[in-house]
Amino acid sequence: MLTLPEVKLHCRIDHAEEDSLLAAMIDAAVASVGDYINAPEPLDATAPAPVKAACLLLVGDLYSNREALVERPLSKNPTFERLLNPYRVQVL
Repeated sequence: MLTLPEVKLHCRIDHAEEDSLLAAMIDAAVASVGDYINAPEPLDATAPAPVKAACLLLVGDLYSNREALVERPLSKNPTFERLLNPYRVQVL
């Protein structure tokens, strides 16, 4: 769904030293977004642009906050929810 070059551009990364780390973050972000919207199938390239944008936001967040502890408190990103809420499948 996301390509490594897209993610590197989004995160402003111009080296290859962390490519395997980014690939793992891509997998984690795509799976997490799929879980959040209760997608019945794994997300792929046919996902709508807002879903893809949310995945990019999540990869950027994972990349910026790689440590278990950070200097500032983390908070919810309302943009993430605003992008994904229209695509959430309600599970009863």
